[in-house]
Amino acid sequence: MCGAGRRWGRRQRALLWAVLLAAWEAAWGQLRYSVPEEMPKGSFVGDVAKDLGLPVPTLRDRGVYIMDKVEGQMQVYGIEVEIMDINDNAPSFLEAETELRLSEMTAPGSQFPLTEAHDPDLGRNSLQSYELSGDEHFSLAVQAGPGGDQRPELVLAKALDREEAAFHELLLRAMDGGDPARTGTARIRVTVLDANDNAPVFSQAEYTVRVPEDVPVGSVLVTVTASDADEGSNGHVKYVFKKITKKVLQIFQVDAEFGAITLLRSLDFEEGNSYELEVQALDSGALSDTAKVVVTVTDVNDNAPELTVSSALSEISEDAPSGTVVALLHVEDRDSGANGEVRCSLDGGVPFRLEKSYEDYYRVVTARELDREQVSVYNVTVRAADGGSPALQSSAVLALR
Repeated sequence: MCGAGRRWGRRQRALLWAVLLAAWEAAWGQLRYSVPEEMPKGSFVGDVAKDLGLPVPTLRDRGVYIMDKVEGQMQVYGIEVEIMDINDNAPSFLEAETELRLSEMTAPGSQFPLTEAHDPDLGRNSLQSYELSGDEHFSLAVQAGPGGDQRPELVLAKALDREEAAFHELLLRAMDGGDPARTGTARIRVTVLDANDNAPVFSQAEYTVRVPEDVPVGSVLVTVTASDADEGSNGHVKYVFKKITKKVLQIFQVDAEFGAITLLRSLDFEEGNSYELEVQALDSGALSDTAKVVVTVTDVNDNAPELTVSSALSEISEDAPSGTVVALLHVEDRDSGANGEVRCSLDGGVPFRLEKSYEDYYRVVTARELDREQVSVYNVTVRAADGGSPALQSSAVLALR
């Protein structure tokens, strides 16, 4: 007898009723045959007549049929054909690639369900186990479902750090128990989402700059820079002054976006020769860093010596002894260094000399006896010059009768 069957995805039994169109009576019997799935059409299944012990000539005369139901005078025998599974299917995932998005602040030990694999084979030929490879940050846990199925879960084994690695590539492998085993794979891409876990950091703890006092208003004196390892708004840095006086705010300004410190009004060395500023870099999460900025103002020779006649005689007797004081002078220069060093002198051709009295005070005294009949009036010019280049100077004229 030839049996006709179809491919079954799972282990099945086909119960066939072999209806013998014969008049004889025989004991009720049932046959069982096993065949592997995917046998080609026309393959031998079993010898029914032999296995039932029926006369072969009678079967040739009467014929044997496989029918859906029993009709007429027949003898019925049950024949069960078991379709045996073969390992002709590999485990497969519905999606070949899966993407997970995890915050870098995710706690180690957290678990995330993964897509399950499916294998239509049966028994050991079906799905048996999972394996994960690719990264020390992750491990695999397999939970048992209500029906005994295996449910893979991704476990965070080590804390994530987006600044160290923004992506992790993993490979999930599903294996059956066939011999040889068949496998299916799915790629898992983990994108690490940024958390504001990094504060801005200045490139220098202290910035120093020297500028002349005549630097133009609006000039950029120095630019501070800070970087933040975070991304997006977490890494966006803004700059502000910290703990600064109202006076300094009227002189300096910091650009919030670029950190450039500019001059709002003219500097004056004599008013202030050094400024110490604190600049703070802030990210969107209020994490910050602070840097010190020292602006040193260098002197420019922009002040001429100031010569003041403190007291002076308008008349002197011609018999006044040599060395008689006729005027007391004071000189000062607001500049510093060589620009503020003053030298005083008298124009020549007069019977007077200049003597330093105390610090910035000078006196004009007679250098010899005077003779009214030769000169009755003297106009004595006193000059003061600083050490700048070019030098600035001033003068005063003493009229003496």
